[in-house]
Amino acid sequence: MASPAHVELTQLLQSWRDGEKDAVAAAFELAYDELKLIASQRLRQADWPGTLSPTALLHEAYLRIAVGDVAFMNREHFYAGMSLYIRSALVDHARARQAAKRGSGDIQVSMSEAIGGEESIVADVVALDQSLAQLAALDPRCADVLHLNCFAGLDRQQIADVLKLSLATVDRDLRFARVWVQQHLRQG
Repeated sequence: MASPAHVELTQLLQSWRDGEKDAVAAAFELAYDELKLIASQRLRQADWPGTLSPTALLHEAYLRIAVGDVAFMNREHFYAGMSLYIRSALVDHARARQAAKRGSGDIQVSMSEAIGGEESIVADVVALDQSLAQLAALDPRCADVLHLNCFAGLDRQQIADVLKLSLATVDRDLRFARVWVQQHLRQG
């Protein structure tokens, strides 16, 4: 049985889809602690070297949805989508750090060429994002499945529910996506 907070979030998301602008802020406020935990996990997974805090990362992601035309279907879709916006904000920060260190523009760095420390971590974040973007061009569904699993923290059943797929399809897509990204990162 769903908790009252889950039901309330679902209702707020429905109100948001129906055009009620105040529902955006209310949904964000209700889910704030969980979203901040996701942002914190993303920074930890990236071993982020800078002063970017989970709060700042989350607020940047919120700004992206608050001004956009976003409609989340349910609670899982909301968390998965917010995770994507959080990842996007982190990648933008990584690219900005690279541009500041290199003068301007993105640089192409293979994982084997990256030297240790902060530069390596930033390069890893950008390289992973580029790999996922290339996977999305090749197979958008596989990229979505991998993102929902690795970045949104959804389990196989939740991914199947959000994307309306069978568990067998989710498993196949996860296997393919993981192998593809690993090979792509090794190739640089």
